[in-house]
Amino acid sequence: MRNAWRVLAFDIAAPLAAICALLAIGVVLDWPRWWVSACSVSVLLIVQGVAVNVWLWRRDSVTVGTDDDAPALRLAVVGLCMVAVVSAVLTGYTHWTLPDRRLKADSAEAVRIATGMAEATATFSPQEPTASIDRAAAMMVPEQATAFKDNFTRATADLVHQNITATASTLEAGVEAIGPSAAAVAVVLRATQNAPGQPPSNAVLALRIALTKKSDHWLVLDVSPINAR
Repeated sequence: MRNAWRVLAFDIAAPLAAICALLAIGVVLDWPRWWVSACSVSVLLIVQGVAVNVWLWRRDSVTVGTDDDAPALRLAVVGLCMVAVVSAVLTGYTHWTLPDRRLKADSAEAVRIATGMAEATATFSPQEPTASIDRAAAMMVPEQATAFKDNFTRATADLVHQNITATASTLEAGVEAIGPSAAAVAVVLRATQNAPGQPPSNAVLALRIALTKKSDHWLVLDVSPINAR
């Protein structure tokens, strides 16, 4: 019974686990040519080792797993098997898990920046006319920030004279498209304007925020309205 377990563990399970690990790495990597060659050679060597083990069993009634005089050889078999399995796990983690986690983190960060930008562009106070635009400009790429601040200042000039206050809050926000260095986020806002002596005016605004990623940070590239059809 003891020998049966050793044959199962060292002579059968270990080679099969190593072959499965090598094939799994190929699946994760989508079988590049270099891995097709490396995997083919490695699997061939494992099969040859199994064939030699079978030949020794037929000749001497002893295998790697049952040979009491070769513990180092069993250790080597287990070590090579573990290297293959660990390599497969690490390859799958780096190629599948990390990109998914990075995508989720990028999406959450892009939505956070986009909602902050959208709310800042729809918020205005005559007492602090540049406060919201300064917050918005801080989220933008430097080459676009100056032009954006100039346009915002001209657009809000009438609000200053009429003492109108504008506030905005996000109703919905979602990623329309995202890649390694670019993203587009749609933001739906509830905007409220308050003018002296008049009831509040409410409106729903839909904005598309284009972002770019520079130095691992998302920055706003453009803000445009989404036209309802």
